[in-house]
Amino acid sequence: MRILVVEDELDLASAIAISLRRDGYAVDIANDGASAMDRVVVNEYDLLCLDLNLPDTDGLDLCRQVVNLPAVDDTTVPRIIMLTARGSVDDRIRGLDHGADDYLVKPFSLAELAARVRALLRRDTNTSSAVVHRATARRDRRRATHDLREPRP
Repeated sequence: MRILVVEDELDLASAIAISLRRDGYAVDIANDGASAMDRVVVNEYDLLCLDLNLPDTDGLDLCRQVVNLPAVDDTTVPRIIMLTARGSVDDRIRGLDHGADDYLVKPFSLAELAARVRALLRRDTNTSSAVVHRATARRDRRRATHDLREPRP
């Protein structure tokens, strides 16, 4: 599973990335909206951890852009967890209405973030971004199997 952490606070971005890597995820970091979009259009992410207060854009706008990207080769839109100091009920509603799947207010526990990541990623066990079929081999990012039968047309 591949995760993009979009966070302008370098120490926090690094701590999140280290924590998620310890849990076995491949993690990239973007420190602003422009570099996040550059990565999202090139790489297939399963999840974004998205700060709302970015130096060059509002995270809500970035969330909406990611959600509205056209799907290519049956890829799916990544799940999005907003990580922000904006903690009012109206802020949370606005974030979820802009396309976020979850919303976590700073300061937060890295253990809670990890649990929320697991919960969101297990919802999409059958997405095309997690499974690749090649002839009789099937590669799933969570496990690998080999089918000795002939491939179906």
